[in-house]
Amino acid sequence: MATSKRITEAELKRALEGEYAKLVHEMGAAVNNAPDGAIIPASEEPFRDAVARFRRAAFEKAVQWKADAATSAFSPSGRCGGAAAPEQGGADA
Repeated sequence: MATSKRITEAELKRALEGEYAKLVHEMGAAVNNAPDGAIIPASEEPFRDAVARFRRAAFEKAVQWKADAATSAFSPSGRCGGAAAPEQGGADA
């Protein structure tokens, strides 16, 4: 069985830059919008929700990258070397 292409740390980091920036913004907003004296109870759920959204987006991007890599390596004819498959459904079909 062939080894599939692996995503590098640098590729994953680049793919998640926007999501990471959004996460940091949402975490900061969760803490900053919490009222004094209630920082933990008021910010914990929004903070946790932001991390959960990031985790889902990161996992989806990594899985999609892996699926795209597998699709690009797929040969519909199942052959290597570019030989064309014989035509199906000849004249007697």
